[in-house]
Amino acid sequence: MKLTKIIRNTTCVFACCCLFFTNTDAQNQQGWRGPNRDGIYPDTGLLTKWAETGPKQLWETLDVGKGYSSPVIVDDYLYITGMNEAEDKEIFSAYTLDGNKEYTIEYGSPWNKSFPETRTTPTIVGNKAYVISGMGEVVCINIKKGEIIWKVDGAALFGAKMGTWGVSESPLVINDKVIFTAGGEKSSMVALNAKNGETIWKSKGLGDIRNYASPLLIEHNGIQQIIGITGNSVIGVNPDNGDILWTYSDWGHEAVKRGWEKIAPNTPLYKDGKIFVCNGYNLNSIMLQLSENADTVSVLWKNDILDTHHGGFVLVDNTIYGSNWLNNAKGNWVAVDWETGETKYETAWEGKGKGSIISADHMLYCYDEKKGYVGLAPATPDTFKVVSEFNITKGEGPFWAHPVIHNGVLYVRHGNALMAYDIK
Repeated sequence: MKLTKIIRNTTCVFACCCLFFTNTDAQNQQGWRGPNRDGIYPDTGLLTKWAETGPKQLWETLDVGKGYSSPVIVDDYLYITGMNEAEDKEIFSAYTLDGNKEYTIEYGSPWNKSFPETRTTPTIVGNKAYVISGMGEVVCINIKKGEIIWKVDGAALFGAKMGTWGVSESPLVINDKVIFTAGGEKSSMVALNAKNGETIWKSKGLGDIRNYASPLLIEHNGIQQIIGITGNSVIGVNPDNGDILWTYSDWGHEAVKRGWEKIAPNTPLYKDGKIFVCNGYNLNSIMLQLSENADTVSVLWKNDILDTHHGGFVLVDNTIYGSNWLNNAKGNWVAVDWETGETKYETAWEGKGKGSIISADHMLYCYDEKKGYVGLAPATPDTFKVVSEFNITKGEGPFWAHPVIHNGVLYVRHGNALMAYDIK
C-alpha cells in the first residue's frame, strides 16, 4: 500500500446527519445505508448462495482505524472514517477499489467518553465529503485533494446537549444545506451552507438532548420535510426555513421513564405518507401517518416485537425486516407487515444474535454483532432462513458497522479492518 499521508488542518466544518430519500430534488449524494439511506442497494444478479467458506474475498486492509462507520464508494474510490493510531483524532481515508490507500487526513476529535470509536459515515456530493466528529465538529472535505475546505464546531456554536455517546449522525445535504441535529435549548436542528459552513437557519430548541439517529428527507404531496429525532421526540422540519411543523413524543410506556428514548440511533423509513420509527430498549415500533398537508401525524399501529437496537431495518415488498433487542447481547430476527404492523415471524439465528441488516436483489444481508457472522437469507415474510454464512475474523471490538454493497462487491467492516467480497 502507498505510504499514508497525514494532513493536519485546523480549518472546520459542520456535517449534518440527515437521511436522503427518494422522490426529492436533493443533490445526488452517496452515504449512510445506500443511495436512499434505507439500507436497500440497487445491485442485481447477485449470488443467492455462497460457497461453504463464504464468497470470494477480493482484498482486505487493517488500517482504516477504529470505528463503526460504513464505507462510501464513489466513482473509482472508497472513502471511510476511523481513528488515528493515537486514538485522539478522527480520520478520513481514501482507497482505490483494490484496497490501496491514497491518503488519510485528520478532521476532528472523537467522543471522549463511552465508545469513542468513529461513527459518522461520510456523505459525498460531487467532489466534497461531509462528516461530523463524535464531539460535534461538522467538516467539509475536498475528496480530490484530501484537504479540509471548512469546519464548524457545531456542538459549541449551537449549544448542543450531548447524550452518553456523543454524536453518531451521518450528514445529509439538501439544496446546498448541511443539516445538523443540535438538540438543547438554542436549536433542535440547524442548516449550514454546504459551500462555506455559515449558518442558514436554526429551528426552535425543544430542550431535548441530541440523539444518535441520522434524519431523513421525505416528500409528501409535493411537500418536502426533514424527519428528525431528538432525545424525546420525532419531529418534522421545513428544509427551507427550519420551522418545526409537528412533533411526536407519546411513547406511552415505562421505557420513557427510564430514559431509554435518548438512545434512539435508527433512521426512520418512509413510504406513501407513512413514517416508521423503531428503536431498542423496549421502545418498540411505531407507524406514523402524515396528514395531507404534512403538518400533523397520527399513529397507525404499534408493534412490540420488532425493537431494533442500532442495526437498522429494511423495507422489501411491503415487509419490514430487522432484528430486535432482548438485551444488549441477545436478539432475534423479525419481519413485520408495513400496512398492518402484524408480526410475520420472530426467529433466532442459531448461535448468533441481533445485528445490522441491508438488502439487495430480494436478499437480506445480516451481520451478527455477537460473533461477526455475515448471513444471506431470502427476503420472504413467511420464514427467516439463512442459506449461507461466513465469519469475519479480522479486526477488533463490537461488530457494529453496517455492511455496504456496490457493483457486486460486499464491503464489511470490523473496527480497524475492512474486507471486500465478490458476491456477483
